[in-house]
Amino acid sequence: MSEWVRVAAKSEVAEGACIGVRVGDKEVAIYHLPGGEYCATANVCSHEYALLSDGWLENGCIECPLHAAQFDIRTGKALSAPADEDIAVYQVKAEGDDLLVQIPG
Repeated sequence: MSEWVRVAAKSEVAEGACIGVRVGDKEVAIYHLPGGEYCATANVCSHEYALLSDGWLENGCIECPLHAAQFDIRTGKALSAPADEDIAVYQVKAEGDDLLVQIPG
């Protein structure tokens, strides 16, 4: 069973930026793309432990700060070496100024 969990206020995630949050035992990255779109993925690189929210967000991709692996934040697809494993993607919705993420139970 999945539940929606409030993770941040929209005002906490600047356009073109991302933040890391903890939801239960999961590290989650919240992204704010130009045009008001929000996305959420696992915040830990699948190649080696590094927080993706410390990386660089550009054109819908996040680059890991440790070894420069890139991931599509809409699909979680690993786009470049050294990562060869995709990351989890979570649904996001806005309710007023709140951002909620659906976390599988």
